Amino acid sequence: MAQALAQQAFDEIIEEIESNNSGNSNGLSDLCQTLEPIVIRGNGNITLFGLSNGFTDSFPSTLLGRVSREEFESTVHRINALLRAQHSTNAKLLILGCLCCCCSLGCSLLWPTLALSKRTKNSLEKLLSHENYKLYHKLGLNWRLAKQRCHTNHSFMEYVLVIEFLPKLQLYQPD
Repeated sequence: MAQALAQQAFDEIIEEIESNNSGNSNGLSDLCQTLEPIVIRGNGNITLFGLSNGFTDSFPSTLLGRVSREEFESTVHRINALLRAQHSTNAKLLILGCLCCCCSLGCSLLWPTLALSKRTKNSLEKLLSHENYKLYHKLGLNWRLAKQRCHTNHSFMEYVLVIEFLPKLQLYQPD
């Protein structure tokens, strides 16, 4: 009799767990989805076409236990080095385009605006995908470049770095 009651209580607990898991199919992925992505805004002294020439390397507290401070700072340092090199070239060509603007009826401003800003974004996205492949995807993180409204003036757009939390793969659950 006692064994039958224990078996019935055990069956009720199993049914309750299964009903809870059927409502939210994967509790761990839901937990990762509820974590807000980390947004790193630019803090450089030059901003061209919405992209700053530097990002802050202060370590976010939500990354504690996920990635080391040194790896985070080295990634931000690589990003800042790329942006500083690209921005110095872009600024020089933009000034040259402004000087030649009268002769070219404004066409000299069109090339730096379109081509150089696109090249800078592409090289930054390539660097971020390399960093993700090398380290961050293994740690359950994904870096990407995103365009958002400026936090000080909502009429302007700026590019920010976004660190998203990836859901962990359930290796031991059956299909």
